[in-house]
Amino acid sequence: MKHKKQIPLTIAIDGPAASGKSSVGKHIADILGYSFLDTGVMYRAVTLAALEEGVDVRDEKAVGELAEKICIEVKSKNGDKNTYHAILIDSKEVTDQLRSVGVNNSVSQVSRYRKVRTAMTEQQKLIGSRGEIVMAGRDIGTVVLPQADLKIYLEASPEERARRRFKEDKTKGKDGSFSEILKNVQMRDEIDSTRTIAPLKPALDAHIINTNNKNIEQVTAEILQIIKN
Repeated sequence: MKHKKQIPLTIAIDGPAASGKSSVGKHIADILGYSFLDTGVMYRAVTLAALEEGVDVRDEKAVGELAEKICIEVKSKNGDKNTYHAILIDSKEVTDQLRSVGVNNSVSQVSRYRKVRTAMTEQQKLIGSRGEIVMAGRDIGTVVLPQADLKIYLEASPEERARRRFKEDKTKGKDGSFSEILKNVQMRDEIDSTRTIAPLKPALDAHIINTNNKNIEQVTAEILQIIKN
């Protein structure tokens, strides 16, 4: 008797900045009818809160205490779990502010702090425990959901990722040179991969996909093939 194939209920997608985690994760979630959470926005929310409240992002103790105090909510804008999620800090929507230059330059520093990661990880674990979720980040398969049914790690060269971010910024009318963006990408890679707490790395059982010169549809097709097999 043949056993019915089981679709993974929890899917972890990890990778460095601008590797395509969010775009691909959202696409996969839409196809499967799952919820989607880009955990990176939670660290961005803590960073934004610190900047707005005048907390020095280099002060680990102060930022950690702030992370434990604020309430970060992830809600769909139209009440549909597959719609792009809005981010709220203490009931105030801040979605459009999370990609500011200030947040971009400080989020990797903030995400290194033990209290910040502990506070965010606990919230993420709770969300993941409900199942039917695609969760994207840098430590999902290794720390947040180590028992995830499927683990994916997306990688791409720093230059490729900087080009994507540069193109995205230009589309949104934002200023910024390619060299500045590349420098920021490389700096974040260094911080994320060398931090002592939950460093960026693929889980041992993750499927590694290189996204250089691939669009969202092509990467999504590769992941769906992995699910099918």
